[in-house]
Amino acid sequence: MSDVILEMRNITKTFPGVKALDNVTFSVRQGEIHALVGENGAGKSTLMKVLSGVYPYGSYSGEIYFQGKECRFRDITESEEVGLVIIHQELALIPFLSITENLFLGNEQSHSGIINWNESVSKAKELLDRVGLHESPNTLITDMGVGKQQLVEIAKALAKKVKLLILDEPTASLNESDSEKLLELLLQLKDHGISSILISHKLNEVSKVADSITILRDGATIETLDCQKDSITEDRIIRGMVGRDMTHRFPPRDSKIGETIFEIRDWNVYHPLHEDRKVSNNVNMTVRKGEVVGVAGLMGAGRTELAMSIFGRAYGTRISGKAYKHGKEIDLSSIDKAIDNGVAYLTEDRKSYGLVLIEEIKDNITITNLEAIADAGFVINEPKEMTVTSEYKEKLNIKCSSIKQLAVNLSGGNQQKVVLSKWLFANPDILILDEPTRGIDVGAKYEIYTIINRLASEGKGIILISSELPEILGVCDRIYVMRDGKVVGELPASEASQEIVMKYIMTQQEVMA
Repeated sequence: MSDVILEMRNITKTFPGVKALDNVTFSVRQGEIHALVGENGAGKSTLMKVLSGVYPYGSYSGEIYFQGKECRFRDITESEEVGLVIIHQELALIPFLSITENLFLGNEQSHSGIINWNESVSKAKELLDRVGLHESPNTLITDMGVGKQQLVEIAKALAKKVKLLILDEPTASLNESDSEKLLELLLQLKDHGISSILISHKLNEVSKVADSITILRDGATIETLDCQKDSITEDRIIRGMVGRDMTHRFPPRDSKIGETIFEIRDWNVYHPLHEDRKVSNNVNMTVRKGEVVGVAGLMGAGRTELAMSIFGRAYGTRISGKAYKHGKEIDLSSIDKAIDNGVAYLTEDRKSYGLVLIEEIKDNITITNLEAIADAGFVINEPKEMTVTSEYKEKLNIKCSSIKQLAVNLSGGNQQKVVLSKWLFANPDILILDEPTRGIDVGAKYEIYTIINRLASEGKGIILISSELPEILGVCDRIYVMRDGKVVGELPASEASQEIVMKYIMTQQEVMA
């Protein structure tokens, strides 16, 4: 493991007004798992895009050596040709194609221009066996969970004869079980001589599998830790990432909970494509004024489907049930009506559904409440818009060059703050937060938690959906547990633990407070 397979020397990458990478040096040894950690905006993804040719040679300064040879990749195809494959956080699979078709897309098993499907399916079976995925090669991607899709992406990389695999937040969308399987697979690939670069904000996973850890902060290399020689703790990694100690992961809050502000009764939702599949089954749920209510469960438990269906029937068919606000029935049959009734939904997929990426920060923040910045009801008052968005920039500590910066150029944590600002500007009474800290670092998470506390103290009702049990336990006042579209448990956070919540999730027992 002493041989270096990759060396990046003095990499500098500048965007208009921002130096994203500042003289970064980074190396990976043959057959190791090398973790790359840092806060959102530290430069991790930018460095990997430079490496893989997404940012081509000439758009940055510095040198890249792979297996001892200098590389000047002009695009991602050239990097893949030498065995360097990147798997982005947003999976690059075609939903309505089969596993086989996805595995060999652009890498078809053909002879004389004609695809040999028998050979393709046979090779697909071999690749699926290597990654431990027991699915038919003819299965459509849309019929698989995210965990299995992630394994298909790795199988796709193996089909390209990968030598160095780059994984950008591979477990961000996975439950605990699927995350464990993926990490075990990385260890198996390591045993077969395949090197990996793992970008992750889940420090427990980093500590478990990494041989080396490189910490970036503000576009610069802070240090590289050797996990065999150095004393590695999560606190030490965090100190390197944020430049300070974080003794408390969750800010303290003095809960002042009032009367019930929002309630749903006997809520049922069916899958939009598979009409016989009920994804929300007679769900009953209440939220009180000033309360943070957590919704826990595994991937596929129906949490997001429930939230989206509540928010103006944004998901599902044959939706039935009643919703109440302050004891009076309200109409949530469209997104406009949901917003008018004071309900807001912060999506788990900020890039696809939460933001208009090609628009400026200010336009994204004000889009939900244009009337508040319009004169005579239809002409945007630009000075008022600038004032409002500048206030949210300061209030939520959005790190950007200006409020006219495009949303696409923000880090994940700052994009999430823009989405949150958008809904806060709509002034909701009930705020549904779906995986609000997914894919963001510990420092940004703490800021989001602080904002949640502030909203609760103002009397808002908060519904927090999260796959991270420590987050549910650390932030919420009361917890619902979902499984197979049903609420199978309800308990105060003061009486909850990870073991108790997992018991509700994994057993058929239903327990209500």
